[in-house]
Amino acid sequence: MQLIEDLETFLNTRSRIKEDIGLVPTMGFLHEGHKALIREARKDCSIVIVTIFINPTQFAPNEDLDTYPRNLPGDLEICEQLGVDYVFAPNSFSVLYPEGFCTFVECKIGLPETNPSSEGAFRPHFFRGVATVVAKLFNIVRPNKAYFGQKDAQQCAVIQRMVIDLNQNVDIVVVPTVREKDGLAMSSRNAYLSVEEREKATILYRMLQKAKELYTAGMLDVNRMKEELENLAAQVDGFHLHYVSICNPKTFKEYENQIPSCDTLVCVAGTLGKARLIDNILLN
Repeated sequence: MQLIEDLETFLNTRSRIKEDIGLVPTMGFLHEGHKALIREARKDCSIVIVTIFINPTQFAPNEDLDTYPRNLPGDLEICEQLGVDYVFAPNSFSVLYPEGFCTFVECKIGLPETNPSSEGAFRPHFFRGVATVVAKLFNIVRPNKAYFGQKDAQQCAVIQRMVIDLNQNVDIVVVPTVREKDGLAMSSRNAYLSVEEREKATILYRMLQKAKELYTAGMLDVNRMKEELENLAAQVDGFHLHYVSICNPKTFKEYENQIPSCDTLVCVAGTLGKARLIDNILLN
């Protein structure tokens, strides 16, 4: 495995690669969810490239850019164990955002006008930063396939739409969410949770299971389902619910009255202490 930290060296290396490439973009602090992405890429592709870059453009000024969990030595060890061929880990923000950088990619999926209860509405800066850095990585790495986790459902939808709209020649592979034994979705931000908060964090998964249960029992009323999930969240002391969204998984347009027979995604988000947690489930 080769670690590359500057753009020129990476581009020179990439120019010599003729095999098919699987790309796993990450912000580091790798966990079992990332491992699942790497294993899928290793199964599909001759060359696997993992990028590790904490992307500053997706953090708002009051968010956790400076304190986001980091462990590059541990990440490299995991990549080595899983048979990654190259790790591109820029050693400064300026590698991808040089002085004078002022070009961004913006996708309209899930913005407030189509879904007032979504990540795009709650963090309007976030997906512009994600789309921009992923577009840059696609241009730099030129992968055949790129791997993302279902936990970040709106991120997946944004990237899939971007690939179509910008005619990017890469297949997007969405890998199912990897969970702890008690259902909590794997996330680097789980490291922020105290022992007590960790026990409470299962509320997101329990809300999603409740949604599935209600839907299976025949509940199609969007507002009634939201009320049931909000009531469940209110029972957990210290958990601050940000939203419950019931929407189309491709467009993220919020369903207003009744759940349709087509694909429906239930998304939940909230904070426990310093940790902001998100999760989702497909109903049908």
